[in-house]
Amino acid sequence: MGKLDQKVAIITGASQGMGASHAKLFVEEDAHVVITDINADKGTQLANELGHDTVFVKQDVASENDWKHVIQTTLTKFGKLDILVNNAGISFNKSLEEITTDDYLKIFKINQLSVFLGTKYAAEAMKQNGSGSIVNISSMNGLVGGAVGYTDTKFAVRGFTKAAALQLAHFGIRVNSVHPGVISTPMIHQGDSEAVIKEFAKAIPLQRVAEPEEVSKMVLFLASDDASYSTGSEFVVDGGLTAQ
Repeated sequence: MGKLDQKVAIITGASQGMGASHAKLFVEEDAHVVITDINADKGTQLANELGHDTVFVKQDVASENDWKHVIQTTLTKFGKLDILVNNAGISFNKSLEEITTDDYLKIFKINQLSVFLGTKYAAEAMKQNGSGSIVNISSMNGLVGGAVGYTDTKFAVRGFTKAAALQLAHFGIRVNSVHPGVISTPMIHQGDSEAVIKEFAKAIPLQRVAEPEEVSKMVLFLASDDASYSTGSEFVVDGGLTAQ
């Protein structure tokens, strides 16, 4: 029996990268998983690979109607919701002078608004169980400075997590944030960033970039009953970067 036996989870932005890693580990630990993403081709392919306990739903995480549809699909298919992993996120490699208002609003909607919407509608379903775990993927840039837009929203996710944790605690719903450092995902392998990241890795105390599975294990812990007394907290997976 796995750590998530018979639990039902929604994971956003799960067609690739960290989200796909979370989904694979959750299935290995016997969860029923609803994976969502804007990329229907990759999401459907992953769901097929993971088997009958996995369902893919195409979702724009910034759409309130899409969130209602995802929650209803989950309840119809599996009868309940135990876990939400707000994983979807984007970043732009642009300076303050270069970033446009449209860029900024897009980051806000995907990184921040989606977490609010997901938490709001997931909590309604979880209240029926009298328990639940919401894991919000922030970043080490939710603790220290980084790119404009990305840093702002990831700090907001951290703050929202604490506020939501306090409001939902008496319903038995836990809310925590995870703060990854530099992780080997498609996001950091864009354009010429790979060489930059390789050089940057030398400054990481553990001297390497993390694999997505290392973050997934932290997410699994928080999603499971092993973390039954943890809520409103941030869990850092950054190889020691923010400890310097």
